[in-house]
Amino acid sequence: MESGGVESGTLEIAKAVVQRGWTSVVISSGGRLVTQLQDEGTEHIEWALGRKSAFTLFEIPKFRRFIDQKKPDIVHAQSRLPAWVSYLAWRKRKSLQTRFVTTVNGAHSVSRYSEIMTSGERVICVSKTIQDYVTNNYPRADVNRLRVIPHGIESAQYKPQFSPQPSWLSQWQTEFPKIQGRKIVTLAGRITRLKGQIDAAKMFARLLDRGVEASLLFVGDAQVGKERYTQELHQVVDQLGIAEHTSFLGHRSDLKEILSVSDVSLNFTLQPEAFGRTVIESLALGTPVVAYDHGGAAEQLEVMLPSGRIPVGDIHTATETVESFLYNPPTIATEHPFTLDHMQQSTLAVYEELLSQTKREQPLTAP
Repeated sequence: MESGGVESGTLEIAKAVVQRGWTSVVISSGGRLVTQLQDEGTEHIEWALGRKSAFTLFEIPKFRRFIDQKKPDIVHAQSRLPAWVSYLAWRKRKSLQTRFVTTVNGAHSVSRYSEIMTSGERVICVSKTIQDYVTNNYPRADVNRLRVIPHGIESAQYKPQFSPQPSWLSQWQTEFPKIQGRKIVTLAGRITRLKGQIDAAKMFARLLDRGVEASLLFVGDAQVGKERYTQELHQVVDQLGIAEHTSFLGHRSDLKEILSVSDVSLNFTLQPEAFGRTVIESLALGTPVVAYDHGGAAEQLEVMLPSGRIPVGDIHTATETVESFLYNPPTIATEHPFTLDHMQQSTLAVYEELLSQTKREQPLTAP
């Protein structure tokens, strides 16, 4: 169950459920992935359980009847309002064997409203960072019910041997002639202060001062409502004198190819991220990553490239590390748990664990 449209993580779990021979039903408000979801064998029900309105409370008895009719083995809530609706419907059905699972995908503001995500019989945390967030902020959450299952990438799609198609390379050279022959440093993420683009610009200015011939790419669109920050970032780039070698690419559908031709990928988020998908995508493609040492990015680097971790806000160390990686590419571990298959099988294992029990568990965080 999701508050908005179908997300890629839900699509991936639904596919694994179908491949296991089980029946998969996803409830969401729709979205561009619905067709693929259905093509892969999942039934989709368009139902806006995540609409932030008092009228959504009227959906609770409807969802209770849905449980009675469908008799699902597992109800898995991925966001807060659908979790409330499904929990309040589910808890009145103690005679059924339906089990309740939640996934904490991010560090939401700490509140009773957010605490519902810790009320599952099993609570999936997408990183150790999120596990710590739950245990530190929600003392009523039962640590024995927490399961860390990181997001993952498709190993066959993201591998060091990947090379963009010649047609893409030709178009890339035509579109961005000024970066040809220079080292490429890329920061992928929406243009918002939390992503740390200004820190990246300051680091890059120092890199140029050292005589490094490089280009800085910002890949990602400007977040709605963050226009002032976008203007500030452009001003900083101008003031630092790096505009000639800095490119703003906006939203791109070819991020995989861009990361694969980059010499270094950056993750300078100012606050810990739950996971940090571009970090594992870059590393899996063989592109070294320099990232602030916190959140999911640090967890991935700890496994695959420990030397890529730098203290938060340390521009000097960032510059030295990036320069080192540009001229002496480090060895990146290829064995890691951040794969799609690991995520899918671990989630199904959580389902099977609950279904093997004969008695439902009453969540400690029940309203």
